[in-house]
Amino acid sequence: MVCAALAREQGFRVLALTIDYNQRHRVEIEAAQAIAKALGVERQVILPLDLRQFGGSALTADIAVPKDGVGDDIPVTYVPARNLVFLSLALAWAEAAGASDLFIGVNALDYSGYPDCRPEFIGGFENLARVATKLGDQGGTVRVHAPLQHLKKSEIAQEAARLGLDPAASWSCYDPLPDGRACGVCDSCRLRRAGFDAAGIEDGTKYGDDG
Repeated sequence: MVCAALAREQGFRVLALTIDYNQRHRVEIEAAQAIAKALGVERQVILPLDLRQFGGSALTADIAVPKDGVGDDIPVTYVPARNLVFLSLALAWAEAAGASDLFIGVNALDYSGYPDCRPEFIGGFENLARVATKLGDQGGTVRVHAPLQHLKKSEIAQEAARLGLDPAASWSCYDPLPDGRACGVCDSCRLRRAGFDAAGIEDGTKYGDDG
């Protein structure tokens, strides 16, 4: 949400790509639709890609989502090569649409340690895009913008407030409760809550452990 709003603020046309990869937390697709509408994006594509066929993650297989806090190892919520797959699809759409700028909301500070959130990944993908596309072959350049990469979660929350965004419109929880509330204790919930608390900004998300 913040990433798309920053792109719009910088004067870019915004085409929003949402991947329906049959993830456990499918409520994020509804959130993405609401955000795209609120931001007035030029077009949103919801692309089906059933990564449950591969599994290998607590988000795409019958593996429990960890609830004991953020650790030092890459957690089982890591989806194999997810951001590489997603950026490749975004690159394909961008080239078809005549665009050369991709925006992705990865973060390399307050995060769960996923390898595809690091600056090395973003730089490596830009290099790959130069040799993998007609645009690159003809001397063009693809730029991957990751404006949230070096921000703390609290700083991202502050950007949301500055941009006039509704935090409650976004979704972070990996393991939503049956009643629609966020679990409050998965890695993503913990990082989100800590960020909003540090920023002194009301989150707006309803958590299961709030009673």
